[in-house]
Amino acid sequence: MQQSKQYVIDNLSMHESWRMFKIMSEIVDGFESLSEIGPAVSVFGSARVAPDTALYRQTETLARLLAEAGFSVITGGGPGLMEAANKGCYNAGGESIGLHIHLPLEQKYNQYLNVRCDFRYFFIRKLIFVKYALAYIALPGGYGTLDELSEALVLIQTKRIKPFPIVLLGKDYWGGLVDWFKNQLVSNSFCHEADLDLFTVTDSPEEAVGIIKKRVIL
Repeated sequence: MQQSKQYVIDNLSMHESWRMFKIMSEIVDGFESLSEIGPAVSVFGSARVAPDTALYRQTETLARLLAEAGFSVITGGGPGLMEAANKGCYNAGGESIGLHIHLPLEQKYNQYLNVRCDFRYFFIRKLIFVKYALAYIALPGGYGTLDELSEALVLIQTKRIKPFPIVLLGKDYWGGLVDWFKNQLVSNSFCHEADLDLFTVTDSPEEAVGIIKKRVIL
C-alpha cells in the first residue's frame, strides 16, 4: 500500500515537472513571436458582440485610428470586439496581433491577424498583454475583460510596472463600476481616491487615441 502511494506521488511530481517545461516553453514562444512588433496597444472586449452592431463598428474605428497613429493592436484574437479591433487595424494597414487562448469550448481565432500566438495558460497570456503594451483600452466585456483590466490596475497601483494609459471606452457601460469604486472602495478606504486617476473613461474613440498619443512617445 505504501509503495502504491509513493508511486502516485512520484508520478504527480513528474507531471508537475513537465508542466513547468510547458509553461517555460509558452513564455519563450510568446516573447519570440512578439519580439519584433512595433509600439502596441492592447484592446479588450467581449467575444459575444455581433458584427452588425454599433459597438462593433465603433471598435473598428478605434483600431483604425490606432493603426493610423502608428500603433500595433493586440487582442485576444477571438470573435466579437476582438475581431472588430483586429479588423480595423488590419484593414488600415497596421500590425494586427492575436493572443489566442485554447478553451474547452474552442474559441476560434479571427482572420484579421498578422501575428498569432497560441496559449494554454491565461496567466502567461496576461503577461504577454502587459509586456508588449504601451496602453490598454477596455471595451464593454465580461469576466475576461474585467480580469485583464484589474491585472493592469493592480500592477500599476503597486508599482510592479511603469504606469501606462488605461482607457475605458463606454461611459454607460463602465459608469456603474466607477461609481462602485467611489462609493465602496474609496469611501471604505480600500483604495486611495488618487487610484481612480489610473484610468480614463470616455465615449469617443478619437479621445481614447488622443489620450494615448499624449502620454506615449513613439
